[in-house]
Amino acid sequence: MTEILSLLYNIVTLLNKSLMTVTTEDGGRQNMFATEPQIEVLQSDKTMNEQAELANGRWAMIGFMAAIGSYVTTGQIIPGIF
Repeated sequence: MTEILSLLYNIVTLLNKSLMTVTTEDGGRQNMFATEPQIEVLQSDKTMNEQAELANGRWAMIGFMAAIGSYVTTGQIIPGIF
């Protein structure tokens, strides 16, 4: 039983060493951190702010048209409230 446990321990330790980075602190204590993948920056034609501005403008136009439509059909800007 102890041989199986020691073999399992060795396998897990080998796998952890390939997936982890070990650093040593000032006090001699060791910390293991997961190895992180390389960060990939995606390039696009428009920045996130430009895309957000387009989406906000489109939703504002839809809301404005909905307000005009509700006023034309019911005579109230927000039916049931005003």
